[in-house]
Amino acid sequence: MPNRHTIDAHLSQLLEVPRFKDYGPNGLQVEGREEIRHLVCGVTASLALIDAAIASGADAILVHHGLFWRGQDGRVTGWMKQRLQKLLAHEINLFAYHLPLDAHPELGNNAQLGRLFGWQAEQRFGDQELGFAGSLSAPQSLDELRRQMAAALGREVLAVAGDGRPLRRVAWCTGGAQGYFEAAIAAGVDVFVTGEISEPQAHYAAETGVAFVAAGHHATERYGVQALAQRLATDFGLSQQFIDIPNPA
Repeated sequence: MPNRHTIDAHLSQLLEVPRFKDYGPNGLQVEGREEIRHLVCGVTASLALIDAAIASGADAILVHHGLFWRGQDGRVTGWMKQRLQKLLAHEINLFAYHLPLDAHPELGNNAQLGRLFGWQAEQRFGDQELGFAGSLSAPQSLDELRRQMAAALGREVLAVAGDGRPLRRVAWCTGGAQGYFEAAIAAGVDVFVTGEISEPQAHYAAETGVAFVAAGHHATERYGVQALAQRLATDFGLSQQFIDIPNPA
């Protein structure tokens, strides 16, 4: 069985962690037991996921969103104390990969979301080249795309119309990447897909003719961590399971 140092080094190299500028640490965030046999993966290191991992007998948890968020208070009180207390008491390792997992060309959130819908990535765009852009497998209307995504993701999908053109080229960046919309427009696409929307994006869609789709931060980021956990299971002979903690965001 691999140990936590082997897993940490392997993931750092696989995901090219050193090349990313991120707001929190990527890699081993909480040190647990040395040997790892059973891995639980999930989107966010919430208390609910930690409790579920404990119940499953996990030695390690692999997530996209770890314990640290932009601008948070650094004190170990309240929810932070509760999460750390459970992890340390049960000697569970916590591995978290934010931007490196978004960007990976095969296992990342963007690559896996594109794979789910058959989108062919042809270029990268935006800060640290996190955004993907390419061709739809066949032209669609915005309503057809919205219905397809809602069925696959299991949630309502918000779509803001552009000028009504057939959708042939798509740009996408999972999670809270609404700020990438202008870069997506500049990439010459017909629709931009991400997880969230803020006030300006509806105006940009109306004024540029490029449609905007907000399909859910959590919903669009469930797939990279599963692909990464499956790769680890193959590479190291681990058992692994995905535990989804529902989130309406």
